[in-house]
Amino acid sequence: MKQVLTNATIYTGKEMLSGSAILINDGVIVGFVYDTDIPDDYELRDLQGNNIAPAFIDLQIYGGNGHLFSADPSVEAIDATYQYCLQGGASKFLITAATNSPEVFSKSISVVKQYLSEGGNGMPGLHLEGPWINPEKRGAHMLEYIHKPTLDEAKKLIDEAEGVVKMITLAPEMVDDEIVDYIQSNGIIVSAGHTNATFRQAIKGFEKINIATHLFNAMSQFQSREPGMVGAIYDHPSVCCSLVADGIHVDFNAIRISKKILGERIWLITDAVSETSTGPYQHVFKNDRYTLPNGILSGSALTMMKAVKNCVEHVGVDIEEALRMGSLYPAKVLGIDNKTGLIERNYEASFVVFDNEMNVIDVI
Repeated sequence: MKQVLTNATIYTGKEMLSGSAILINDGVIVGFVYDTDIPDDYELRDLQGNNIAPAFIDLQIYGGNGHLFSADPSVEAIDATYQYCLQGGASKFLITAATNSPEVFSKSISVVKQYLSEGGNGMPGLHLEGPWINPEKRGAHMLEYIHKPTLDEAKKLIDEAEGVVKMITLAPEMVDDEIVDYIQSNGIIVSAGHTNATFRQAIKGFEKINIATHLFNAMSQFQSREPGMVGAIYDHPSVCCSLVADGIHVDFNAIRISKKILGERIWLITDAVSETSTGPYQHVFKNDRYTLPNGILSGSALTMMKAVKNCVEHVGVDIEEALRMGSLYPAKVLGIDNKTGLIERNYEASFVVFDNEMNVIDVI
């Protein structure tokens, strides 16, 4: 099917275009033409003066629209999360399961396989956050399941996953190098998180790991006598990290300072959960965030567009860069930036349409 998207300001990920239209053929971007030169054999879609950018990619989200995946590992929970992502401008996401029992992880893997085999949209796979983390930085994670893994355990998990686990967050000081090597050799992204690593331990971990999970949250902080994980991320030339930009998980001034230091090495996640009163993770919605019943911060109420908007309005990031933080940079982390994350010839036709107040109008 040939379609042309016209009458919009286009944020390609490299530049901003006005007076141009996007040509699409069978879900792939063919190129650009001036609004006045649209071929006759293309179906016209008028975007009514709004803005269009590459659709967002959320690499850490636990649920949405009343479904928490770890409390209810089901196709319905994944689909509800996908709909939540679309409402916030994201067309791709990694459904995430936090530290839990082996049985829940097995069920999560099985359900993800089912969702993908049935042609489920938008989800490349599963992000396991834990259980191989540091109990001192567990945050809202369940202490009883946190442990140091064996190589046999890692092999069993990866064999069971059969490729559907795409990312694992672990504490580098808790996991032997040979296990990190094995995980990565199976094409799984390893991210350092929920870690109490010293600066030296973090730098050693970064000899193999080049990604960190939610900057500042559940990690050793930058101190004058011990720079910790945050200092190691700042100091490293290439390590990149996710960020929860709601002003609650991280103060907007801390985001602003970090952006100055890290530049393009920060990308956005929602870390969003959904309210639930069942299971071990009982999230309670409190005004603008989620907590456990004991008050511990347990997740955000963000959408990806809200995170992007916060970076523009409260951090001072220009809109083109903020959009890249939600699309191109996560695509690079997944290794799919050769086909998505930009509006460019031969890339996927996957877009978010939004108005000048940065409200999502549609995801195409």
